Order: sequence, then structure tokens, then C-alpha cells
Amino acid sequence: MALHTPPLRQKNPHLPFGDHQHSRFYGQDILSVNQFNREDLDYIFGVAAEMQEMVRRVGSFDLLKGKILANLFYEPSTRTSSSFTSAMERLGGSVIPINEVRYSSVSKGESLPDTVRTLECYADVIVLRHPETGSAALAARYASKPLINAGDGIGEHPTQALLDLYTIQAELGRVDGLTVTMLGDLKYGRTVHSLARLLSRFNVRIHYVSPEILRMPTEIIQELKEKGVAQSEHAHLEEVLGETDVLYVTRVQKERFSDPAEYDMVKDSYVITPEVMRAAKEEMIVMHPLPRVGEISMDFDDDPRAAYFRQMEYGLYVRMALLAMVLGKA
Repeated sequence: MALHTPPLRQKNPHLPFGDHQHSRFYGQDILSVNQFNREDLDYIFGVAAEMQEMVRRVGSFDLLKGKILANLFYEPSTRTSSSFTSAMERLGGSVIPINEVRYSSVSKGESLPDTVRTLECYADVIVLRHPETGSAALAARYASKPLINAGDGIGEHPTQALLDLYTIQAELGRVDGLTVTMLGDLKYGRTVHSLARLLSRFNVRIHYVSPEILRMPTEIIQELKEKGVAQSEHAHLEEVLGETDVLYVTRVQKERFSDPAEYDMVKDSYVITPEVMRAAKEEMIVMHPLPRVGEISMDFDDDPRAAYFRQMEYGLYVRMALLAMVLGKA
């Protein structure tokens, strides 16, 4: 159901003295990958690479000393929440963690706009995860501080898509010319929705492999078709595995199913094992936003093509870059 949103409010119109007065990301919300063009991506990844080098050399630094992040999670999260916390603390800032909203004023019936307005009294930037599609846009329209979408229902997960693209660039050295295969839950998987849109900025081919009831939404396929992206849909991985450069695996999300029988029918549709991967290229990568629940065998983890834990580390540097950018310090 679409959420009603009020008119957009101007955010942080003036930079503090000494900050980066020409940064177009200063004070901006990060809500959708549709915000970013190729030039933006180059800039973000350049900053992320600097963050990666700084963490390697010194661990943490005081770029965001005195700044506070409010981590507002209405859904369970390990990786995204911890990643943003680590990113802010490595940059010298502080974090207000709200990972169990049932213990907050939300449990008393407080609205999302009121919660966000309250938190921005204490924080300089808000990271929000919420189960309703459109919730991040709603919250951002009420907030006067920058808000970062950490996943809204089955909608988008823009920071995950950015770190996914950064992973591809870092691991394979390019994005243009690659064949990307998305596997598993493509209907409810917000990570693949955002990544597909982001990949449309590049010259790529995308294969979608899923059970019939978990196909990529038609509107996303149509959106990419209008941009000239080569796409195809398949039921069997073996049809496309041999030509795949990036295999992006997703779990079938039990929490998105109203009918447990439907979940049981598709939950084990695809399992990546060393035997399955014998048909894949030697130079390719397997990605997963995690958590996994059996769709990638742990026996495959030691394969150099298994990039999913490196993917999580790349996410730290991308989120450090985003925090620095929206706070005018990149």
C-alpha cells in the first residue's frame, strides 16, 4: 500500500565553515539507487577506496568526531546495523542504537514521522530499516536531517546495491561487459531490485533464475528493457551458469510468505555446492547479501570465487563513504 508523504523539506541548506561546500551529497537523503548516475558512482567508489585504505593503515580516524548517527531498525538486522555502527565509529562518531523498536516509544503507538523528528533532535543522520515499502521516503519528507534507507519492505536497499556494485568492481576490475545472474527470491528480494536498477547504468547482461512464483517483478524488467539492458528469465541455473561472471544468490525469505506451504515448496529450489560450481568459470564470483539458510553450502566457502564475506567487508567502506558524504566531510 502506498504511503502518503508531505511535500519535501529543504535540508541543511548551509555547510558549516571548513566543510566541503561543493559536495552535492551534503545533507541529502539516500533513498533509492535511482539517485545515482555513473559519475556519482565513480565518486562514491573513489571515496570508499580511500576509506578502505585508511582502515587498513590506521583503523579509525576522527573525520566525523562530534557527529551522531541514529540507527533505527524496525526489522531484525545483523550485517546492516553492525556495518553502519562500525562505519560511524571508525570515522570517530557516535551511535544511538535502536534495534529493538518494541522497547521504544513505537510500542506505545508513536508514528514513524514523530520517531524520526525526535531522533533528529539528538542525531546528525538517521539510518532507517522498516518493513513497509515507501517508509524511508515518508520518513525523509518529515526529517530535516539526512536519512539513509537501510531497506524498506520489498522495495529498495540502496546501500546494499552500492556495496554490491563496489564488490563487483573491486573483485573483477570492471562492470561493463559482464554477465550477472540473479538467483533465488527475485520477487521479494529488495537487494536484487536495487542492484538490477544500478546495473542498468552499465553495459551488462542480466539473467534471472527463479521459481515461477518468485520471478523478478515485471515493472523492473520493463524498466530495464526501456534502458536497453539485455535480460532473460530462466527456471534452471545450468542454462546460464557457464557464461556467468557474477552469480548473485538470494535466500527465499520465509518472513515474506503468508502461506507456509508456498515457502516449503520453493525454499530449496537452488543450492550452490562445489559440484554445481564445476560448471562455472574459474574467474567469476559468487555473491550473497546474507544471511544464508542453506542456499550456499558451507563446503563452497573456501573456494576463491566465494566473495560473500569479502562483500560484507566492502560494505563497511561504502557506508563509511556515504556517512562522510551526507555529513559534508568527503
